[in-house]
Amino acid sequence: MKEIPPTEAELIQRAATGDSDAFGALVRPHLALFHNGINRILGNDADTQDALQDALMSIHRDLPRFEGRSRFSSWGYKVCLNAALMMRRSRVRIHDMERPEPLALGPFDERGHHLVPAHLPEWQEEARAHNLVERQELRECLTRALDELPDSHRIVFVLKDLEDWETEDIARHLQLTPGTVRQRLHRSRTVLQARLRTFVLGGRP
Repeated sequence: MKEIPPTEAELIQRAATGDSDAFGALVRPHLALFHNGINRILGNDADTQDALQDALMSIHRDLPRFEGRSRFSSWGYKVCLNAALMMRRSRVRIHDMERPEPLALGPFDERGHHLVPAHLPEWQEEARAHNLVERQELRECLTRALDELPDSHRIVFVLKDLEDWETEDIARHLQLTPGTVRQRLHRSRTVLQARLRTFVLGGRP
């Protein structure tokens, strides 16, 4: 008789009591989601791996307090974002000291991270009519543009437009004023739209 695999609730219960095999089975289906969420914020493979390890340790430690009021994947994802923010905060002060504010539009003002279709500018709908090769080129263009945004701007864009955080929550986590958050978000969107518009009209950045 084929053994019925444990449910997620059963895995959570077992993992919360220290069952390492249950914890591995619990988090394994969500590792890609966790990794990608962290990488959107940090944009660095080495830092992403470190933050993911920190997040998994936090998930393991705090699992006994998980009340199940949200999906495990959603709860774990938030833990991962917090781990990424903590790692970023540990290095952002030195980074920002090297980059005066306000930033002028220029080469270093075109960095960011990966857009998802739900947040694409409406004028970009034209790109969806392109063939598969052109769509791939568009994705590569988006990735390059997002990876070129200043770290201080990419994090705001990711949290607001990709993760749907409230402006006040972003300001609190990043220790910024809401006005600064809105300013950086506006600059990020402006740069990304300019790059994408160039692509749609026939250019290749």
